[in-house]
Amino acid sequence: MKRVIFVTMACLFLHGPAWADADLSTLLKGVRETYGGLKGLSIQYRREVITRTMSMLGKKASGDIAFGQMVFRPPHFLRLDQESPNRETLITDGTSLWWYVPDKQKAYRYDAKEFGRELKLLSDIFRGLARVEDNFQVILHDMEGQTDHRIELIPDPPWQQVDRIQLTVTPDHHIAEVRIYNLMGGVTVFELRELEEKKTFPKGFFSLKLPDGVELIDERPHQ
Repeated sequence: MKRVIFVTMACLFLHGPAWADADLSTLLKGVRETYGGLKGLSIQYRREVITRTMSMLGKKASGDIAFGQMVFRPPHFLRLDQESPNRETLITDGTSLWWYVPDKQKAYRYDAKEFGRELKLLSDIFRGLARVEDNFQVILHDMEGQTDHRIELIPDPPWQQVDRIQLTVTPDHHIAEVRIYNLMGGVTVFELRELEEKKTFPKGFFSLKLPDGVELIDERPHQ
Protein backbone atom coordinates (compact mmCIF):
# COMPACT_ATOMS: atom_id res chain seq x y z
CA MET A 1 0.00 0.00 0.00
CA LYS A 2 2.85 2.42 0.85
CA ARG A 3 4.35 1.91 -2.59
CA VAL A 4 1.00 2.57 -4.27
CA ILE A 5 0.70 5.88 -2.42
CA PHE A 6 4.22 6.96 -3.30
CA VAL A 7 3.62 6.17 -6.98
CA THR A 8 0.41 8.18 -6.78
CA MET A 9 2.38 11.01 -5.29
CA ALA A 10 3.74 10.83 -5.48
CA CYS A 11 9.72 10.74 -6.97
CA LEU A 12 18.82 6.93 -14.60
CA PHE A 13 21.94 6.30 -15.89
CA LEU A 14 22.84 9.13 -18.27
CA HIS A 15 25.80 8.60 -20.50
CA GLY A 16 26.44 12.20 -21.44
CA PRO A 17 29.30 14.10 -19.75
CA ALA A 18 28.66 15.72 -16.36
CA TRP A 19 28.86 19.52 -16.29
CA ALA A 20 31.34 21.45 -14.19
CA ASP A 21 30.53 22.15 -10.53
CA ALA A 22 30.35 25.88 -11.26
CA ASP A 23 27.58 25.31 -13.83
CA LEU A 24 25.66 23.10 -11.40
CA SER A 25 25.91 25.73 -8.66
CA THR A 26 24.63 28.40 -11.04
CA LEU A 27 21.67 26.24 -12.10
CA LEU A 28 20.74 25.33 -8.51
CA LYS A 29 20.95 28.99 -7.53
CA GLY A 30 18.54 29.89 -10.35
CA VAL A 31 16.06 27.17 -9.33
CA ARG A 32 16.17 28.32 -5.70
CA GLU A 33 15.58 31.91 -6.69
CA THR A 34 12.57 30.83 -8.79
CA TYR A 35 10.90 28.67 -6.12
CA GLY A 36 12.47 29.59 -2.79
CA GLY A 37 10.49 32.76 -2.17
CA LEU A 38 7.05 31.34 -3.05
CA LYS A 39 4.51 31.12 -0.22
CA GLY A 40 2.86 28.27 -2.10
CA LEU A 41 2.31 26.90 -5.57
CA SER A 42 -0.15 24.99 -7.71
CA ILE A 43 0.93 22.78 -10.61
CA GLN A 44 -1.01 20.79 -13.18
CA TYR A 45 0.61 17.40 -13.76
CA ARG A 46 0.59 14.40 -16.04
CA ARG A 47 1.79 11.20 -14.36
CA GLU A 48 2.86 8.03 -16.12
CA VAL A 49 3.99 4.81 -14.47
CA ILE A 50 6.19 2.71 -16.76
CA THR A 51 7.24 -0.83 -15.86
CA ARG A 52 10.63 -2.31 -16.73
CA THR A 53 9.09 -4.25 -19.63
CA MET A 54 7.49 -1.09 -21.01
CA SER A 55 10.81 0.74 -20.68
CA MET A 56 12.52 -1.93 -22.80
CA LEU A 57 9.89 -1.43 -25.53
CA GLY A 58 10.58 2.29 -25.61
CA LYS A 59 8.01 4.51 -27.32
CA LYS A 60 6.02 1.48 -28.52
CA ALA A 61 4.44 1.06 -25.09
CA SER A 62 2.52 3.49 -22.92
CA GLY A 63 2.16 3.09 -19.17
CA ASP A 64 -0.51 3.90 -16.61
CA ILE A 65 -1.38 7.58 -17.19
CA ALA A 66 -3.16 10.01 -14.88
CA PHE A 67 -3.79 13.76 -14.73
CA GLY A 68 -4.39 16.10 -11.83
CA GLN A 69 -3.20 19.02 -9.75
CA MET A 70 -0.59 19.35 -6.97
CA VAL A 71 -0.72 22.15 -4.43
CA PHE A 72 2.20 22.75 -2.07
CA ARG A 73 2.82 25.11 0.85
CA PRO A 74 6.22 25.12 2.54
CA PRO A 75 7.56 23.38 4.42
CA HIS A 76 5.53 20.15 4.24
CA PHE A 77 1.88 20.77 3.28
CA LEU A 78 0.89 18.91 0.12
CA ARG A 79 -2.40 18.17 -1.63
CA LEU A 80 -2.65 16.05 -4.77
CA ASP A 81 -6.01 15.83 -6.55
CA GLN A 82 -6.02 13.23 -9.31
CA GLU A 83 -8.76 14.00 -11.82
CA SER A 84 -8.44 11.09 -14.27
CA PRO A 85 -8.68 8.24 -14.99
CA ASN A 86 -10.07 7.87 -11.44
CA ARG A 87 -10.63 10.55 -8.83
CA GLU A 88 -8.29 10.29 -5.86
CA THR A 89 -7.04 12.77 -3.26
CA LEU A 90 -3.86 12.60 -1.24
CA ILE A 91 -3.23 15.17 1.51
CA THR A 92 -0.57 15.64 4.15
CA ASP A 93 -0.03 18.30 6.79
CA GLY A 94 3.33 16.89 7.79
CA THR A 95 1.83 14.86 10.65
CA SER A 96 -0.81 12.67 9.01
CA LEU A 97 -1.28 11.54 5.42
CA TRP A 98 -4.73 10.80 4.00
CA TRP A 99 -5.52 8.89 0.81
CA TYR A 100 -9.17 9.21 -0.29
CA VAL A 101 -10.67 7.06 -3.07
CA PRO A 102 -14.24 8.31 -3.72
CA ASP A 103 -15.22 5.47 -6.08
CA LYS A 104 -14.52 2.93 -3.33
CA GLN A 105 -16.02 5.08 -0.57
CA LYS A 106 -12.82 4.55 1.43
CA ALA A 107 -10.11 6.71 2.93
CA TYR A 108 -6.84 5.67 4.52
CA ARG A 109 -4.94 7.53 7.21
CA TYR A 110 -1.21 7.06 7.77
CA ASP A 111 1.49 8.52 9.96
CA ALA A 112 3.40 10.93 7.70
CA LYS A 113 6.65 9.70 9.25
CA GLU A 114 6.21 6.49 7.23
CA PHE A 115 6.80 8.55 4.09
CA GLY A 116 9.43 10.89 5.53
CA ARG A 117 11.99 10.53 2.76
CA GLU A 118 9.46 10.78 -0.06
CA LEU A 119 7.72 13.82 1.44
CA LYS A 120 11.04 15.52 2.12
CA LEU A 121 12.06 14.94 -1.49
CA LEU A 122 8.88 16.61 -2.76
CA SER A 123 9.36 19.43 -0.27
CA ASP A 124 12.96 19.92 -1.42
CA ILE A 125 11.90 19.98 -5.07
CA PHE A 126 9.08 22.49 -4.59
CA ARG A 127 11.27 24.74 -2.47
CA GLY A 128 13.77 24.93 -5.30
CA LEU A 129 15.94 21.93 -4.41
CA ALA A 130 16.58 23.35 -0.96
CA ARG A 131 19.44 21.53 0.83
CA VAL A 132 19.21 18.73 -1.72
CA GLU A 133 22.97 18.18 -1.48
CA ASP A 134 22.53 16.97 2.12
CA ASN A 135 20.73 13.79 1.02
CA PHE A 136 21.74 13.20 -2.60
CA GLN A 137 24.70 13.04 -4.87
CA VAL A 138 23.81 15.76 -7.41
CA ILE A 139 25.04 15.50 -11.01
CA LEU A 140 24.30 17.84 -13.92
CA HIS A 141 24.25 16.29 -17.40
CA ASP A 142 24.35 17.91 -20.80
CA MET A 143 21.27 17.39 -22.98
CA GLU A 144 22.79 17.49 -26.42
CA GLY A 145 21.07 19.90 -28.78
CA GLN A 146 18.55 21.04 -26.16
CA THR A 147 18.26 24.14 -24.02
CA ASP A 148 16.83 22.29 -21.00
CA HIS A 149 19.09 20.94 -18.25
CA ARG A 150 19.03 17.51 -16.64
CA ILE A 151 19.87 16.97 -12.98
CA GLU A 152 20.37 13.51 -11.53
CA LEU A 153 19.83 12.89 -7.81
CA ILE A 154 21.30 9.70 -6.35
CA PRO A 155 20.14 9.02 -2.76
CA ASP A 156 23.02 9.08 -0.28
CA PRO A 157 22.68 6.92 1.74
CA PRO A 158 20.76 4.62 -0.65
CA TRP A 159 16.98 4.27 -0.39
CA GLN A 160 15.23 0.93 -0.15
CA GLN A 161 12.96 1.38 -3.20
CA VAL A 162 14.19 4.43 -5.15
CA ASP A 163 17.32 4.10 -7.28
CA ARG A 164 17.63 7.65 -8.61
CA ILE A 165 15.64 10.74 -9.55
CA GLN A 166 15.99 12.79 -12.73
CA LEU A 167 14.83 16.39 -13.00
CA THR A 168 14.45 18.39 -16.21
CA VAL A 169 14.94 22.12 -15.69
CA THR A 170 14.02 24.75 -18.29
CA PRO A 171 16.27 27.71 -19.20
CA ASP A 172 14.14 29.97 -16.96
CA HIS A 173 14.77 27.61 -14.03
CA HIS A 174 11.39 25.89 -13.82
CA ILE A 175 11.22 22.17 -13.04
CA ALA A 176 9.38 20.68 -16.02
CA GLU A 177 9.69 16.97 -15.30
CA VAL A 178 10.45 14.60 -12.44
CA ARG A 179 11.41 10.98 -13.14
CA ILE A 180 11.61 8.56 -10.20
CA TYR A 181 13.41 5.30 -11.00
CA ASN A 182 12.85 2.30 -8.75
CA LEU A 183 15.22 -0.60 -8.13
CA MET A 184 13.06 -2.94 -10.28
CA GLY A 185 13.73 -0.92 -13.44
CA GLY A 186 10.40 0.93 -13.56
CA VAL A 187 9.93 4.68 -13.61
CA THR A 188 7.25 7.14 -12.50
CA VAL A 189 7.21 10.29 -14.63
CA PHE A 190 5.61 13.56 -13.56
CA GLU A 191 5.30 16.24 -16.25
CA LEU A 192 4.69 19.52 -14.44
CA ARG A 193 2.68 22.24 -16.19
CA GLU A 194 1.16 25.66 -15.55
CA LEU A 195 2.93 26.69 -12.36
CA GLU A 196 0.86 29.21 -10.40
CA GLU A 197 1.99 30.95 -7.22
CA LYS A 198 -0.50 30.72 -4.35
CA LYS A 199 -0.25 33.16 -1.45
CA THR A 200 -3.29 32.10 0.57
CA PHE A 201 -5.16 28.85 1.19
CA PRO A 202 -8.70 28.14 2.40
CA LYS A 203 -9.02 27.00 6.01
CA GLY A 204 -8.66 23.23 6.24
CA PHE A 205 -7.30 22.91 2.70
CA PHE A 206 -4.56 20.53 3.86
CA SER A 207 -6.82 18.31 5.95
CA LEU A 208 -9.43 15.78 4.88
CA LYS A 209 -13.11 16.17 5.69
CA LEU A 210 -14.87 13.00 4.62
CA PRO A 211 -18.40 12.90 3.19
CA ASP A 212 -21.00 10.82 5.01
CA GLY A 213 -20.78 7.12 4.30
CA VAL A 214 -17.04 7.00 3.61
CA GLU A 215 -15.12 4.34 5.57
CA LEU A 216 -11.95 5.63 7.26
CA ILE A 217 -9.24 2.98 7.64
CA ASP A 218 -6.60 4.07 10.15
CA GLU A 219 -3.22 2.58 9.22
CA ARG A 220 -1.21 4.43 11.85
CA PRO A 221 0.81 2.28 14.26
CA HIS A 222 -1.02 1.25 17.46
CA GLN A 223 -4.36 2.58 16.20
